[in-house]
Amino acid sequence: MPEYLDFVPQQRFQPTLALSPDGQLVAYSSHVSGHYDLWVVPVVGGEPRRVAGFDDRTVRQIAWTPCGERLVFTADENGDEQFRLYLVASDGSGLTEVSSGPDCQRVLATSPFDPTGRFLAYTANDRDPAAQDLIVHDLQTGELRRFTPPDGVAFEAVSLSPDGRWLLATGFRSNTDIAIYLTDLSDPDAEPVCLTSALGEGVFEPGVWAPDASGFHLLTDHWSEFTAAAFYDLAARSLQAIARPNWDVEVLDAATGVRIWSVNEGGSSRLHADRNGSPIPLPDIPPGVISALSLAPDASFAIILINSAARPAEIAVVNLARHEFRYLTDTRPPALHVIDPVAPELITYPARDGRDVHALLYRPDGPGPHPVLLFIHGGPESQERPIYARSGLYQHLLHQGIAILAPNFAGSTGYGTAHQKLIYCDWGGIDLDDLDHGVQYLHTLDWTDANRLAVMGSSYGGFAALSCLARLPYPWAAGVSMCGPSNLLTLAKASPPTWKTFVATVLGDPDTRAEQLLQRSPVTYADNITAPLFVLQGAHDPRVPQAESDQIVARLRERGVQVRYDIYPDEGHGFTNRANELTAYEAISTFLHTHLIATTADRPEALQVG
Repeated sequence: MPEYLDFVPQQRFQPTLALSPDGQLVAYSSHVSGHYDLWVVPVVGGEPRRVAGFDDRTVRQIAWTPCGERLVFTADENGDEQFRLYLVASDGSGLTEVSSGPDCQRVLATSPFDPTGRFLAYTANDRDPAAQDLIVHDLQTGELRRFTPPDGVAFEAVSLSPDGRWLLATGFRSNTDIAIYLTDLSDPDAEPVCLTSALGEGVFEPGVWAPDASGFHLLTDHWSEFTAAAFYDLAARSLQAIARPNWDVEVLDAATGVRIWSVNEGGSSRLHADRNGSPIPLPDIPPGVISALSLAPDASFAIILINSAARPAEIAVVNLARHEFRYLTDTRPPALHVIDPVAPELITYPARDGRDVHALLYRPDGPGPHPVLLFIHGGPESQERPIYARSGLYQHLLHQGIAILAPNFAGSTGYGTAHQKLIYCDWGGIDLDDLDHGVQYLHTLDWTDANRLAVMGSSYGGFAALSCLARLPYPWAAGVSMCGPSNLLTLAKASPPTWKTFVATVLGDPDTRAEQLLQRSPVTYADNITAPLFVLQGAHDPRVPQAESDQIVARLRERGVQVRYDIYPDEGHGFTNRANELTAYEAISTFLHTHLIATTADRPEALQVG
């Protein structure tokens, strides 16, 4: 039987791609060397070349200078999300740091340069930890032109217009309340103006500009619960729809009259394109999830980062001119050359109030009955999708005979804004009820063994996994929490200062909802947990501090509950070091195999649903 490492992809990528201005090279961030470095590869294929990297830093965002001779990128240390900015020549020479001052959250613009390459746009909270400012950095003089956000707003993704006059930014309050701000840089006294205030609250995320700077593309849920593709005309101050499907448009790019976008249809990405409004036929693309997309300047091809259940994430070329699809990388691990990977079935199960919960159900080969892992995605405003999950962990568990149910419970994205907002200030409420109904659904399947049931999640999913163990009345066989909050009150109080409005909106204000936050915290019900637990935590985690894991581990060990606690001193929220990641998932696989397969003699034959 293949070992876990036989299922591990040859490399993984950060969700960012950057095409050189001449369309010849793709820049990306890969951890093939053991940590995420900056690489480039020719679009026509060939040997990738490492451009820059650090032993203790992760390359996150990437952009080319307008001349194509240099790249700018952000990197943080051991996952601490304190990003610094760097410039490097495309041949790897002349690496220099652009940022100055203290560590902080510097976020690079999607189109960060003016036409001359002199001015660089980004956001940072260097002035005030609680305020994410807009910054235009003069790379010749070092001067910073700074714009401060309104109260309760964090400036995020920014974009400079092709003529260098306009600066676009998003004003973030929550994942469902994102406005667009515009600044006229030709006016020395200008301040950011909210373009979307008259359109009401909603999601407005700006994208690529028109070549003549007459307007810009954007994604918005202005017309319905789902995110549409649109164009904003600056002169007319008007919003025009491009695509309004009954699913979310996720990524969009445009060049020379061609627009290309991806739609999340039930979790899978479907690519669409048009030229001057008329649809363009596209080649067949493997079913999966597109997380990054970049259209060539002449619109003859697009580069995508695509991930599927049957094949790990890959960089691929979609040739619009020749109607061809080809992979630019091959990350397939040895196991995929000798076994058939398991694709999930998209199912629904009934929940409270007449709702249906969408979920992915993975069934191993053989008649069963199979033990089941309930896997809970993070966010909570995220979505379980058909990808090669957790560096091959899913496929390895399936090969061992462990089934996986991965639900998109209340609060998940992809099913409309109303569904996404159901969890707001109700963590551990409606979401836990949906997970409970998921377990009940498992009891209706004749090929599952619900007596052998484990639960696992990361970040919010870790919180939910702990909640399942503590608050749902099932004889759980095991649980795994990766950087999972155990105390919502202490989590809210410790959140980054720039997240204050977001935390109050989505989780709950710790000053006014302290009682509810404690009432919904797994640590409050720690005495109910009896199943063996595996906790993993990054010591530098800025989102879920180590104290969250410390609390639950201490409570359980006081009672003699079996707890394995692995702290990674050089990680933050999740894994950036490849060796750490593989060590963790191999340990998780062994832990779940031990408690779901190897240890079954004392399990009851029937499980009563309560």
